[in-house]
Amino acid sequence: MIKRRKIHTLIIGSGASGLAAAVRLHALGVTDIAVYTEGLEMGTSINTGSDKQTYYKLGMSGTEGDSPLLMAQDLVKGGAVHGDIALSEAALSVQTFFNLVTLGVPFPHDANGVFPGYKTDHDPRRRATSCGPYTSREMCRTLIKELKRRNIEVAEDRVAVKLLKNSENHCCGAIFMSHEDNSPETVIAENVIFAVGGPGGIFKNSVYPAVHTGAIGLAAEIGAKMRNLPEFQFGLASTKFRWNVSGSYMQVLPKFISTAADGKSDAREFLLEYFKDYAEMYDHIFLKGYQWPFAAGHVPGSSLIDIFVHIETAERGRRVFLDYRSDPADFDIAKIGPEAKNYLDRSGCLNGKSPFERLQKLNSPAIELYRDHGIDIETEMLEIAVCAQHNNGGLAGNMWWESENIKGLFPVGEVNGSHGVTRPGGSALNAGQCGAFRAAEFIAAKCSEWSIDIAEAEHAATECENILLQRLAQGAERDYQFERQIFQERMSTSAAFVRDEKMVEAALYDAEKQFLAMKNNGLNSVGAVELLRNEQLLAAQIAYLEAILFHIRAGVGSRGSSIVLDDSGIKIHDKLDWLMIVENADFRKKVLVSELENGKIINKWEDCRPITEGDDWFENIWHDYREGVIYG
Repeated sequence: MIKRRKIHTLIIGSGASGLAAAVRLHALGVTDIAVYTEGLEMGTSINTGSDKQTYYKLGMSGTEGDSPLLMAQDLVKGGAVHGDIALSEAALSVQTFFNLVTLGVPFPHDANGVFPGYKTDHDPRRRATSCGPYTSREMCRTLIKELKRRNIEVAEDRVAVKLLKNSENHCCGAIFMSHEDNSPETVIAENVIFAVGGPGGIFKNSVYPAVHTGAIGLAAEIGAKMRNLPEFQFGLASTKFRWNVSGSYMQVLPKFISTAADGKSDAREFLLEYFKDYAEMYDHIFLKGYQWPFAAGHVPGSSLIDIFVHIETAERGRRVFLDYRSDPADFDIAKIGPEAKNYLDRSGCLNGKSPFERLQKLNSPAIELYRDHGIDIETEMLEIAVCAQHNNGGLAGNMWWESENIKGLFPVGEVNGSHGVTRPGGSALNAGQCGAFRAAEFIAAKCSEWSIDIAEAEHAATECENILLQRLAQGAERDYQFERQIFQERMSTSAAFVRDEKMVEAALYDAEKQFLAMKNNGLNSVGAVELLRNEQLLAAQIAYLEAILFHIRAGVGSRGSSIVLDDSGIKIHDKLDWLMIVENADFRKKVLVSELENGKIINKWEDCRPITEGDDWFENIWHDYREGVIYG
């Protein structure tokens, strides 16, 4: 017998956005809620960061003027962004930021209480802030304290394996399973806040924490619209401990060492084969710190470094390491470019005799971070690869973060595809908090009562439960780790930041074949949770591959964090045969929508909605707010 219960609003996931949604709902008086999660210490938000993890919000210091409209304009500049959603993210940024400050997140301010800002990538103003390398972890820990203070229920060791949907296209709950005993549990709900993060589990080379896989495939399977799936962000990251090697990790000019597959023999500083001398090579490496994400716009430029690393690892089957232990014997730091030299000089580390000494002076916590995870870069090399880091696309939500076509489903956080081709660094943390607040406000104002037919929801649940029980009874000889390795390698090889139409087409064929074999098989009594996770991850992979293939065939070209190769393209480097298709900028005015229809992913373009030009007369807005007109 499967355990079954009712909860008015179910929150799936306990990252920064899911936690914020639960706390905000409770504050607004919606208290029949529960957070279902694999674990409060799991997921991306609490297990990730960077050399200085950024939170992007409205500017609050200096003499530069700022406003929600100006910030929204900058959010849409990257292209493929709906203006009304960008305006909501901008408008809520102050409220959500100060909510975190009030709860105790230690964002720095001066003696007068002014919160300073700095510029981040794609940011024309100083909107960025940080409380160190673990900003999102600080957010989670603070929100967890508030969750506990409010006695909000948390159910851990719960893996969502199925979303429920009724005949009116209303998401009405979910089915979960536990690793501990494989026991299913069904939750009937009026609303589901879907805070499951990005699809880190579909890639082999991934900087997402190993404990985070994502679950967008569950929403894809019930037909939820998706937006801008091909717009990923990739960058260099360490692989033994998953961490972005951005900022100071590059600016101190480490050596890039390639070895044979054993990680020891035939070691060489391979980048020299592409550059005329050390000075040119290290200028590119230094810029990689500022321009860490792979970007088509930096080819040629600093993103050539990512390409050369990819060639060593993916094409030549070698391994690549950063070596901070020493400079090359014939390296003269006095001959590097003026930008790198000035930066290192002003930072007091130009005279460092090794990359390690320079890093020790510039950012010693960056060294301790690796030591805390068993890696001493003073004495050993650091293995790296080009890894998936963030999905700018995801599910398609409206300006209240409700799914555009599945009522009662509210994707918040990275799983919501509110970003476009590029975005200011740190804007994802802001978007997650804003989305959580918007969804909570809408639920409290418009969805606080039960509206679904409970009997119909239970019937939908029974159908899914019966299929699950039949498959569990059937049994199977399946190794989930082996199957996962196959589709993760497929995605990293064929559809990461280097894309080719024929390779993507072949990958899609193989993915569909593997998915069909999974669905037609039973489930092991041990490992059933992970086998089911494989199925939703593979469903997601198929959706992403379909969207990427459509993207390529539409002629979008190379943009954002990926390039498209074709014989008709332009040469990107004298020592490479690669030919890259240039971007068709007209597509920046559109967003790509993907949706499962009759068992097939359908892709189409829709025009970007403009930034809302509303009536800002106070009395009119006050009236519409009092009457609830703002909620539509």
